[in-house]
Amino acid sequence: MSKIIKTLTIAGSDSSGGAGIQADLKTFEEYGTYGLSALTTIVTMDPDRGWHHNVYPVDAAIVAEQLKTIFAGGPVDAMKTGMLGSVDIVKVTEQALKSNKQTNVVIDPVMVCKGEDEVLNPESADAIRDLLLPLATVATPNLFEAGVLSGLGKLTTLDQMKEAARLIHQLGTQNVVVKGGKALGGDKAIDIFFDGSEYLVLETAKIEPAHNHGAGCTFAAAITGGLANGLSVKDAVVKAKDFVSAAIRNGYAFNEYVGPVFHGGYRLEQ
Repeated sequence: MSKIIKTLTIAGSDSSGGAGIQADLKTFEEYGTYGLSALTTIVTMDPDRGWHHNVYPVDAAIVAEQLKTIFAGGPVDAMKTGMLGSVDIVKVTEQALKSNKQTNVVIDPVMVCKGEDEVLNPESADAIRDLLLPLATVATPNLFEAGVLSGLGKLTTLDQMKEAARLIHQLGTQNVVVKGGKALGGDKAIDIFFDGSEYLVLETAKIEPAHNHGAGCTFAAAITGGLANGLSVKDAVVKAKDFVSAAIRNGYAFNEYVGPVFHGGYRLEQ
C-alpha cells in the first residue's frame, strides 16, 4: 500500500449522521484518506420540539488533549474545522495549527445549525474571523456566514456573493468559497470561488427534493480530501462541488424534519 494520507476534522457531532464530524469522516473515507477527529460539540435534535437543536460544547481542555493525541503523529496532509462552540476552543485550535505548522487548512466557519438563523455564539464568530481565517488555505462560509464575516449582512445576489468573498479574502484567508447552494433565486445552485484575483462561478441545476442536510460540511470536507490528495485549491473545490452535488442527488428523507445527503453518492455514480 502506498503512503497513508491523513485528514483531520475539528468539529461537532451530529447524531443523525448527515453533518458535522460524521459527515467529515465519511467524506474523508470516500477520498481514500485516513480520517482523524477532535470532537468540539455535541448537537442533539429534539423530534418532540420540531427538531429543535441543542448544542453542548466540549471543555476546551479536552479538545486540546484530543489535538495533542492527533498531532503526536505529526501534521496531517489536510484538515478542516467545523462547529467550534466557544472562544476557548477556537484559541486551542489556533495554537495547535500554529505549533504544528499545519498546512492545507480549510476553515468552515460554522455559526448556526441548519434551520436556525441566529449566530450560536457571536464571540466565537469573531474569534474565528480574527484567529483562524489568517491561517486558512480556504474558507468556506455559507451565505449567512459570509454576510456576517464580510459585514454585508444578508446576501441575495451573485454580485453580493462576489463582494463578500473579496472582503473575506482581505481578512487573511488565501482562498474563499461562498456556498450559495440553493439559497439564491433561480434554478441553479451557485457557489463562488475567489483566489484573490479571479472569481469562478460553480453552478449546477437545483435538485428536488433537496435532501441537503450536511451539504456544507460535506463540501468543506471534500475540499479537504482533495487538498490531501495533492489537488490544487481550484481543482479541489471543483471536484468538491461535483462530490456534494452527487451526495445531494443520492440523499434521503431521514424523517419528517430532515433529509441528509448520502456521502457515497459520488462513488455510486462513477
